[in-house]
Amino acid sequence: MSAILPQPPGTAATFAQLLSSTRRGARLARLLAITQFRAWGLSPDVTEQAEQIVAELAANAALHGHVQGRDFRLTLSLDTTTGVLRLAVTDAKGGQLPGASTDSAPDSESGRGLLMVCALADRWGTEPHPPGGKTV
Repeated sequence: MSAILPQPPGTAATFAQLLSSTRRGARLARLLAITQFRAWGLSPDVTEQAEQIVAELAANAALHGHVQGRDFRLTLSLDTTTGVLRLAVTDAKGGQLPGASTDSAPDSESGRGLLMVCALADRWGTEPHPPGGKTV
């Protein structure tokens, strides 16, 4: 005889915060993310990789996605059923959506951040965020 047992409902933990589009705001995004990852009990390896991704996305939002008087949003969510961690940064500047580029000169001090995100994340992407921003 087989019986169908009730499945526990999936739970999702979420953290969202608006931050100033400045270097200080980007640094705070990274520190808040680390604190949240630890509170969720994520492994040190996952925490370290996710911290690097948040740091890069927040820095990009402050540097490239800055619009005077507008903040960026950090959103973290953890699906405890599947173990999927989603990191999202939404800035106020729309236009061309970013992509990982290999066009940087070898001695350039910038331009490889999204390549790092691509290497650390299982998958990543961008989507428009109306009326004029984007989420990475």
